[in-house]
Amino acid sequence: MSPADLAVNLAGVALIAFIVWWFWLSHGRTERAGTGPVEIVADEGVYTPSRIEVPAGRPVVLRFLRKDPSPCAEKVLIDRIGVAVELPVGEPKDVVVTLPEPGEYEFTCDMRMYRGVLVAR
Repeated sequence: MSPADLAVNLAGVALIAFIVWWFWLSHGRTERAGTGPVEIVADEGVYTPSRIEVPAGRPVVLRFLRKDPSPCAEKVLIDRIGVAVELPVGEPKDVVVTLPEPGEYEFTCDMRMYRGVLVAR
């Protein structure tokens, strides 16, 4: 194997590792729900914040602001509790959820590229 082949292979492995980290392993900061809405921005392939602590059994307002016009970000899904909501571009959209029991509830876009977690405590 030539040095050029080795360099290309190493670059490919590094790119694959970055993609796995970006979409599945990075967690970002955790935000705690307070008395007002929790603001979540959908832009550039991520939800910010992507990890939110909420009280179990109490309604919480998630205010999504979709900045990304791509079709991937059109909808937010919380499969575990049956939520599917269209997100307009550039307009806040409030989604009221009540997580019935403690645990983690993933929220994603239609294509499951945007990912976040609601942690009910």
